[in-house]
Amino acid sequence: MGQFNFIKCDIEGLYIIEPACLGDGRGYFMEIYNYEDFKAAGLKQIFVQDNQSMSKKGVLRGLHFQKNYPQGKLVRVIKGEVYDVAVDLRPGSETYAKWCGVILSEENKKELYIPSGFAHGFLVLSKEAEFAYKCTDFYHSEDQGGIIWNDPDLNIKWPIEEGMELTISEKDTKLSRFCELFI
Repeated sequence: MGQFNFIKCDIEGLYIIEPACLGDGRGYFMEIYNYEDFKAAGLKQIFVQDNQSMSKKGVLRGLHFQKNYPQGKLVRVIKGEVYDVAVDLRPGSETYAKWCGVILSEENKKELYIPSGFAHGFLVLSKEAEFAYKCTDFYHSEDQGGIIWNDPDLNIKWPIEEGMELTISEKDTKLSRFCELFI
């Protein structure tokens, strides 16, 4: 297990993952995922879909989840920097309705493993960001759910710089509050 440093977050099942990065004058090489290393760390999920998006500074996506086909995700930033957030929606979890946020960037090369049963979103902090993620289940458009990004009950501390203009999709501005969906 030498290629990755698995850092447990305060929320059970959520991990910040630091891949080993081998660099020299030509550039660098790193593994972003290795089933055997992840399995040895207790992460035995199989990924079935890879996605990538590009967003400009101030774009806030989320908080999204799948209702009946929850997806575990391994997320990372290829270019730029984002503030990535996961919210625990697992009934009976000791950290139900708690959130965790982490900076993911091309510089720090960190990944975040988000188990199924979480809502997920991110805010782009750099001029633009390319975001890539692996999913443990396929996306089902009819199964989408979401929580409004600024829900006062969750009280997520988004790092919104003074003067930063947020760009949020019309769909995401109409998402419900946590208490309307789960309480």
